[in-house]
Amino acid sequence: MISRRDWLSRSLAGALVTRLGLSETVAQPKPSFPLIISTWNNRRANEAGWAILSKKGRSLDAVEAAARVPEADPKDTSVGYGGLPDRDGNVTLDACIMDEQGRAGSVSFLQHIMHPISVARQVMEKTPHVMLSGEGALQFALANGFKKENLLTDSSRKAWEDWKKESKYKPVVNIERHDTIGVLAVDANSNFSGACTTSGLAYKMHGRVGDSPIIGAGLFVDNEIGGACATGLGEVVMRALGAFLVVELMRQGKTPQQACEEAIRRMVKKTPEYRDLQVGILAVNRAGQYGAYSIQKGFNYTLTTGGETLVREADFFMK
Repeated sequence: MISRRDWLSRSLAGALVTRLGLSETVAQPKPSFPLIISTWNNRRANEAGWAILSKKGRSLDAVEAAARVPEADPKDTSVGYGGLPDRDGNVTLDACIMDEQGRAGSVSFLQHIMHPISVARQVMEKTPHVMLSGEGALQFALANGFKKENLLTDSSRKAWEDWKKESKYKPVVNIERHDTIGVLAVDANSNFSGACTTSGLAYKMHGRVGDSPIIGAGLFVDNEIGGACATGLGEVVMRALGAFLVVELMRQGKTPQQACEEAIRRMVKKTPEYRDLQVGILAVNRAGQYGAYSIQKGFNYTLTTGGETLVREADFFMK
């Protein structure tokens, strides 16, 4: 039987949650590093990252390894090989990566290279730049040993040919529960890194670039605070600098969950058509707390810590 003290404590906590406009979330486990968390149901990606983290490897290596899994999966039509093309039939890829030192690398509008996340890391480590784009990014990749490949699979080609019959563009909410892949990891030394990779919107205009390669939009990491990543319609995330916003809200004292919710509320407020699109955000802080929130129902994420992997549903704005 619940005591009067416990009842009052829970009532006051519930009232506070309601007053602040925050969702009640399940109790989180005691902080435990290392940790890796990714957008959508990405068990295999987390397993690849955890194989590194569990051996006291670096978080940067873990997020790169995790991102490479969906990039090489022809069944994942939102990332890398097998990604749905633009309206002209070209598979164009965007990716970025950040480490605990605040260094960042990015590629946008990259074609013919299966692993843009690894090219982004090379940009970070081998050049004085943050971003390379288009033909320049391809030249850099080939000069650094990456292989030129045809990324348009038969199934993606067929889907594109079917789309051309009407050539009607419309964002698809949750896209069968996968989209841009964002990964955040904290290693045994409590160092943060993040990665983000995508083939972008299906049948987009040739040359379109979304939020995924934009540092501060699709991904941001600050080793003093934590990290955040986004998935969904990139234009909405870019306008709000979503990932940077979440990290700054955590810097101001909000929990990851509170920060994700506030960021989504701001996006909704400035996006009249929000009911027809999806954005999801993940965040982790130095206390080991994590948060996830989206505009619509259907966004999930994968968490691995202590050797256990769980796929969880995120809370959402449109109730």
